[in-house]
Amino acid sequence: MTFSSNPILIVIAVILTYIAAYTALDLITLIHTKEKNRRFLFLGSSFSLGIGIWAMNFFGAVVQDLISVNVALMFLSMILGISFSGMAVYSITNRRVKSFHLVEGSILLTLAVLANHIVGITALKTGIQYDMPVLTVTVLMMLGMFYFSFWLFFGSSRLVKGHQLWLKPVGALIISGAIVEGNFLLSRAMTYQESAEITGGQSSLLIYIAVFVSILILAGLVSSSTLMSRRLAASDTYVKDLLFALDESSIVAITDPKGKITYVNDKFLEISKYTEDELIGQDHAILNSGYHSKEFFKELWRTIGQGKTWNGEIRNRSKDGSFYWVNTTIVPFLNRKGKPFQYVSIRTDITNRKKAEIELKNSLKDIKDIHFALDQSSIVAFTDHRGVITNVNDKFCEISKYSRDELIGSTHRILNSGYHSKEFFKNLWNTISSGRVWKGEIRNRAKDGTFYWVATTIVPFLDESNKPYQYLAIRNDITERKKTEEMVHRQDKLAAVGQLAAGVAHEIRNPLTSMKGYAEFLQLDESSPERREYFDIILDEIERVNSIVEEFLVLAKPQTVDLEERNIIPIIQNVLSLVEFEAKKKKVKLELESKESFIKVSCDENRLKQVFLNFLKNGIEAMPDGGTMTVTVEIKDRAVHVAFKDTGVGIPVEKLKKLGEPFFTTKKNGNGLGLMVSFRIIESHRGKVFIESRLNEGTTFSILLPAETG
Repeated sequence: MTFSSNPILIVIAVILTYIAAYTALDLITLIHTKEKNRRFLFLGSSFSLGIGIWAMNFFGAVVQDLISVNVALMFLSMILGISFSGMAVYSITNRRVKSFHLVEGSILLTLAVLANHIVGITALKTGIQYDMPVLTVTVLMMLGMFYFSFWLFFGSSRLVKGHQLWLKPVGALIISGAIVEGNFLLSRAMTYQESAEITGGQSSLLIYIAVFVSILILAGLVSSSTLMSRRLAASDTYVKDLLFALDESSIVAITDPKGKITYVNDKFLEISKYTEDELIGQDHAILNSGYHSKEFFKELWRTIGQGKTWNGEIRNRSKDGSFYWVNTTIVPFLNRKGKPFQYVSIRTDITNRKKAEIELKNSLKDIKDIHFALDQSSIVAFTDHRGVITNVNDKFCEISKYSRDELIGSTHRILNSGYHSKEFFKNLWNTISSGRVWKGEIRNRAKDGTFYWVATTIVPFLDESNKPYQYLAIRNDITERKKTEEMVHRQDKLAAVGQLAAGVAHEIRNPLTSMKGYAEFLQLDESSPERREYFDIILDEIERVNSIVEEFLVLAKPQTVDLEERNIIPIIQNVLSLVEFEAKKKKVKLELESKESFIKVSCDENRLKQVFLNFLKNGIEAMPDGGTMTVTVEIKDRAVHVAFKDTGVGIPVEKLKKLGEPFFTTKKNGNGLGLMVSFRIIESHRGKVFIESRLNEGTTFSILLPAETG
């Protein structure tokens, strides 16, 4: 068998084969890295390899002068080459290429060369026979070269991960070398019988047509491959930039459908404290902190298993045992069937934020606890910078008798009892408006007219310019303490007066007795009416002094009180009857209000009458133009409350403080000892006296006595 001496066709055949092999490898690589257009890439790579094999076989036959006119078989050889090439490409484009896939692809590609050669030569000659030893060696050589080229691309993990630039040219060179070597060795191994030949002109035309078709097909594949490679390269650059930005800013991991980790970035290693080798092949259970429930992770897997993106916050545990929080987004990547084939987890470290949230939560809890404790123990109100009430707690409403709606929007003037001076409140506002805390005691008036004392602390809240924008007033009810202080103060005064009375009464009483006796003796011998009138005046004044001395003696040496159980209602009725005539003269209406007809107390009836009589007379005298004197009796909190309320002129604040002091009186002819004695009598009954008064509205004397049960 002789070869043509036309080297140009041989060079063209080798170049076309190399281009076809390079293009096919380029497209196969894209199949492995891209999910889109896989069908187009598969067809392109199959056609490229098939045309490369056919072109080499065709031009090999041409240089050996084996041209025949059987065009049908020639195109059949092309189809077989493309078909076997397609099967080979399919074998090596699985997601996970293993060794048997490489062997399978190598065998199919070898069959593509054999089938193309045998059918192609059959189209040219008849009676073909092969030398089996040479054929066997040829087949083994092609198998080895194909396997080696596939191994370079898909079997060597280090080379694949390294993305070496020389892989495609070398791989294409090996594949094209295997095809060229296979064709020439197969031609050497065969013998054949001559068939009818066509004319030289027909042969040249057929050659030109074949060359043109081959170049046209390969040019189209190369152009498509180049265009797609450029587009994909641009896309890859964009994706790489995104991945770089993502790697720099986020914690990234990729897992397979079973959750096994296949990729982690440096930030993942940094926060987890694990190495890459320790994480690859593991699942995320290695990071489980035990914080989340099984149901939490079931719901997570249920979501991503359905192809949906999952978002949430997870607490993980690093290798050193420390915990960290990540805001996690898990994106499932779906195959053609809509099933996830991998998951990409993008996480952001939110540990500091979670710590801040926990600290804030604890702070809010502390504030809530403090607020609760404050509400339970104190009277609290908020006002704006003008003093308008913006919020009050339940205790404020309870003690003031106002509802929350009545208070909010008002100022504290609604509680003004008139006890404190304008200068007092002016000093208060000067203090808090300058940003300082004010502390003091204030007497307020409730909605029902009763008075109560509060120990008050007003705290100004300052804005950026150190100006108050609101005030917090914290008050505590000290009404009982103030009453106790008043009682102790009164007792101290009584004790001082008692000591004075003990000496004065003893020194005055004896001379008074002598003066009264001699005055009465002289009056008996006096016949002049005018002079007898003078003696009457002297005796009246001596009697007045004697009554004062008697009261002094009561203060100095209180008599032993014998308490007996009595119904207090008849006692009050009896006293009212004693002052009834005087009340009518002064146009004063007397009223007794009591829901009970029998209220039992332990008392000294005569001394209790003395107190009631004193309070009634004081009330009647406080109403020179007439009015109403109301006596109210009720049982409340295991005590008997007796209130004497007049509608008189009232008592000024400055005088109200001094009531009960020795020799202080609001009456022209009073001596200031009546109330003092009354207070002492009530205290001997284990009771208390409280006085409330408002100018031009009246005064109320309230007596509290222990109630007897049974």
